[in-house]
Amino acid sequence: MKATRFGSPLPAGGTVGVFAPSGPFENRSDVLRPIEWWKSRGYGVRLTDSVWARQDYVAGPAQDRVDDLHALLLDDEVDVIFCLWGGVGAIEMLQLIDYDLVAENPKAIMGFSDVTNLQAALLKHSGLCTFHGPGFGSFGSSDREAFTLDSAVKALTDGGTGDVPRRPDDPYVRPIARGRVSAPVVGGNLYTLNHLIGTPYELDLSGAIVMLEEVDLRTIHFDVMLWQMRLAGAFDEVAGFVVSDLHGCGQPDPEVVADRSLEDVLEQHLGSLGVPVIYGLPLGHGPHLASIPFGVAATLDGDARTLTIDEPGVRPGAA
Repeated sequence: MKATRFGSPLPAGGTVGVFAPSGPFENRSDVLRPIEWWKSRGYGVRLTDSVWARQDYVAGPAQDRVDDLHALLLDDEVDVIFCLWGGVGAIEMLQLIDYDLVAENPKAIMGFSDVTNLQAALLKHSGLCTFHGPGFGSFGSSDREAFTLDSAVKALTDGGTGDVPRRPDDPYVRPIARGRVSAPVVGGNLYTLNHLIGTPYELDLSGAIVMLEEVDLRTIHFDVMLWQMRLAGAFDEVAGFVVSDLHGCGQPDPEVVADRSLEDVLEQHLGSLGVPVIYGLPLGHGPHLASIPFGVAATLDGDARTLTIDEPGVRPGAA
């Protein structure tokens, strides 16, 4: 992994750039609503062509999406970059990105879910600190509350330091393994990280606090993916784990005779590794999503059940 590079903070009245690395828009209001949300707060919005592109389940050809990313990085009027949202398809971009261009023109990039593909590749090959947070399409949506949107703006403005807040509707966080450790925080979507194993973009998790999130997966899928990562050696030197609230996950599988609980599987795979593990922070697909930077120092306390971001993910004058 290269030395971490940082973008500059989002200033008051600054401009957010938007591209679509994964899935396409569904309804035009999915794009028009967030434009209105940002402009009503005094910000500018710069859309790229991929935002309006549709090619089956991806937002146009991979090279076009990469060209849009490069253009936003080179645009002096764009302060930070949002991914439209996740879905599928960002993995197609990875072999086409100019990682030297990214390293020479660092900007904060926010997204999650399938965007984990980009976040892992950009951190590994460019050293870029990106933000795990909502996509552009979340802003102005009736499905997203102020908790999520305010956290995203604050992270891009101030860097995302401090304790990751608990869910306002259910503050319980489960300690799966006790202990305290300080290390860089990395991670993202488990399904996506699993698919990067054995590729040039697989993220080295050694010595890191690993954040894992997922949505709507049955327990057996967790079991298989965690076995895959353990057998591949991905978890051999991990410093700790932070598991999101795993929205919609762990439903019984009617095809499995004796299903395990999701917590049983987390205990088996993560709780046995001798590192701190907590479960339940709002860092995934649930109604509440806190934004955090990847690639910066953090402290995981399994006894206090907290993840604290110790370094800001944006730096004044960095770009």
